[in-house]
Amino acid sequence: MDNKEIVKHFYEVIVSGNLLQELSHYIAENCVFRVGDKAVPLGSDGMKQHLTAVKTTYPDYTMKIVHQFADGDYVISEFIMVGTHERECLGIKPTHKRLAFTGIDIDKVVNGKIVEHGDSVNTFETLLEQNLIRPV
Repeated sequence: MDNKEIVKHFYEVIVSGNLLQELSHYIAENCVFRVGDKAVPLGSDGMKQHLTAVKTTYPDYTMKIVHQFADGDYVISEFIMVGTHERECLGIKPTHKRLAFTGIDIDKVVNGKIVEHGDSVNTFETLLEQNLIRPV
């Protein structure tokens, strides 16, 4: 698989299927989470904690990659994440509604594993549309 296929498979199969036992095949132990110009150590354990937290809030969530662009080791993926809101998140009590979020993942893949991950999710757009938050 090329880098785009690895990333697509990771999100659509491994993450969507909650196959956390497979994370070490896709996430390097030295993987970092990029926040602007900062790099926060993540590794497969950190990724597992993150995905577990998201699955707790949206237990049935799945991801679909709708567009991808690759430049060298970097893969940029536009995604749609859909899941049922079953646990409090951001102070919002469970709605039991099926919510859809769009966003972008930026992953760096080296030797078949993700070594850097960054993302941006359009959380507030969905929450506004569903009347779960109000404009100020």
